[in-house]
Amino acid sequence: MDKPTVLILGGVDKGNDYSLLMDMVKEKVKAIVCLGLDNLKIHAAFDGVVPAVVDTASAQDAVAAAFSYSEKGDVVLLSPGCASFDLFKNYEDRGTQFKKAVIDL
Repeated sequence: MDKPTVLILGGVDKGNDYSLLMDMVKEKVKAIVCLGLDNLKIHAAFDGVVPAVVDTASAQDAVAAAFSYSEKGDVVLLSPGCASFDLFKNYEDRGTQFKKAVIDL
């Protein structure tokens, strides 16, 4: 991806090492939208690295927040990097809810 990116990231952390994403985040990400109930590790890793790291508790809220931080031509990337069972039945439910939220914009 060559365009500025708003990254939707989060869920149930299973010992993720977010430092592995640091170079990519510094280079491409303009905002991180946390999707999940416990986002402390994401904030610890990226607060101060990108201009905005915000918490949301549903696919609809995450899509709305990503929309508010993005500009025409930006990329919004749903790449949670975590398990989905804190807010969703499974990864398929998460994807279905995300698609619906985008369509409903």
